Amino acid sequence: MATKGNTDLHKGIPTIKDAFVVIVKTEWNAAIINKLEAGSKKILKASGVSFKTLTVPGAFEIPFAVKNHYTYCKTVPDAYITLGTIIRGDTPHFDYVCKAVTDGVLQLNLSLDVPVIFGVLTVENEQQAKERIGGVHGNKGEESAITALKMIALNRKLK
Repeated sequence: MATKGNTDLHKGIPTIKDAFVVIVKTEWNAAIINKLEAGSKKILKASGVSFKTLTVPGAFEIPFAVKNHYTYCKTVPDAYITLGTIIRGDTPHFDYVCKAVTDGVLQLNLSLDVPVIFGVLTVENEQQAKERIGGVHGNKGEESAITALKMIALNRKLK
């Protein structure tokens, strides 16, 4: 069971100059995803960070979109934020998609020069998703954007 959130995450949000973030979100579960995206945009706007959104059909396609954006776009972003929601159903499809997306984002983090933030909800039911888009567990979209800012700052410091 998730805790009520990392309350310390909101402390020490770095000021980032000239940063650009790409949000990769799914069409699937749009009502949930749009609230995650709104949370991410809220934090990025408040921090003065520019961003754009790419939309893919489902969570399985997220790693492909990130990899190809990074490979072929003229402007490489300072970070990617991945937003999706995978809700358990009656078949093992949930397990396969969760593992594939998690492994895909991990591989991107190990192979790209910019952080790829995992903002994909993997939940048992729609209620758990609602609790993570502004409910008892906060807004995981906001948390993903804060994590992106902190990772951009770390990446710049390390370079």
